[in-house]
Amino acid sequence: MTTNVMSARGPGAARELAGRLLVDLGDRWRHTRAVAARARELSVTVPPGDRDLLVAAAWLHDTGYAATVAATGFHPLDGARHLGRLGWPDRLCALVAHHSGARLLADVVGLVEELDAYPREEGPVADALTYADQTVDSRGNRVTIGQRLVDVLARHGPDSPHARVHHLREPFLLAVAERVEDRLS
Repeated sequence: MTTNVMSARGPGAARELAGRLLVDLGDRWRHTRAVAARARELSVTVPPGDRDLLVAAAWLHDTGYAATVAATGFHPLDGARHLGRLGWPDRLCALVAHHSGARLLADVVGLVEELDAYPREEGPVADALTYADQTVDSRGNRVTIGQRLVDVLARHGPDSPHARVHHLREPFLLAVAERVEDRLS
């Protein structure tokens, strides 16, 4: 991604788009604002040239929940597709598509092939985005990864895709947390 493309589609534009899509969703908007703030804090863990990308992805990570965007009902994929149609950079769309272990959930809901249209990034930016998302609860409060997992399971229920992949997702998220915390120290 070039600097020119990211500056045209940076954190300010991402915040504006997220606001238009999510402001009426109450807790989802509070969560998104807090995740973006957390991503700004965590930006010291990524290369300087990727800091705006991280914050923009944090603003946009849950746009797939917006009624005007939701198509499959799987918010990471719906958000990534919508952002792609709007001309956002491919890398940002891929980060949104794969945030917080989305591929594990995609396997359960039968959308792996569709999600795999977006290359899955591993490294500091993907880790920081996931950590930001997983250290803010559904109401926008700062929490631990363990508290967030409890929150997700309580909200989605014991028969949900989240519950069915918890045994895989929990160790994935804990490993992400360890890497980000190591980068912070």
